[in-house]
Amino acid sequence: MSERILEVCVDSVESAQEAKAGGADRLELCANLVIGGTTPSLSLYRAVKRETGLRVHVLLRPRFGDFLYTKQEFSLLLEEAKRFLEEGAQGVVCGCLNPDGGLDEERLFELLSLSHRYKASFTLHRAFDVCQDPFEALKLCESMGVDRILTSGQAETCLKGVSLLKKLMEKAEKVPLLLGGGVDAQSLRPLLRKLPEAKEFHMSGKRIVQSGMKYRNPAVSMGLPSLSEYEIFRTDREKIRAAKEVLSSGIL
Repeated sequence: MSERILEVCVDSVESAQEAKAGGADRLELCANLVIGGTTPSLSLYRAVKRETGLRVHVLLRPRFGDFLYTKQEFSLLLEEAKRFLEEGAQGVVCGCLNPDGGLDEERLFELLSLSHRYKASFTLHRAFDVCQDPFEALKLCESMGVDRILTSGQAETCLKGVSLLKKLMEKAEKVPLLLGGGVDAQSLRPLLRKLPEAKEFHMSGKRIVQSGMKYRNPAVSMGLPSLSEYEIFRTDREKIRAAKEVLSSGIL
């Protein structure tokens, strides 16, 4: 059995350090993980790389929301991809859709070609999970040379999407699936029993850290009213370690 890979999604230096301490094999770096992740800063990338030395794949997402991008948004994605690749990023993580729910082949190919020009990998992220036809999208990814697809099987979690994931794995000939969505030590055992061929897994392993602020004004919200300004989401090394132990033990 080839080694299983655990990728941890992080949005801060502190979380990256926790992920490494827990045994992460690879990082997906973003900003604003609490809203699904957006493109991180170049300074954050440099600090994470310096502090961890781990392989880093960079998420490119210009904003919260869907994956139908304007000309200006996509232009920024290309510019940011080039900057990260020039800086040494070992992978780009992105996804673009057309209004009809199909993959935007032309734009994805631009991003993929740029990544491969710098000897970096290209991961199609969970835009795949909201596309109209996952089998057609998989076929297109295989023809384009996409390096991996991050997916929960078009469901809230991998366990809920396991039926589709199994069908996709049976169809996939060249593109591996990176399983993400509800991945932790508890879900990995049943997931591996159902999908023993799975080799790559994606998790964040978050815990809530209370802010050090003593004065708190309850009348003002800086963003989404449902999110507290005084709760910080951080990766927990013990959650990463527990998941890594499941993946490494081979005991299901």
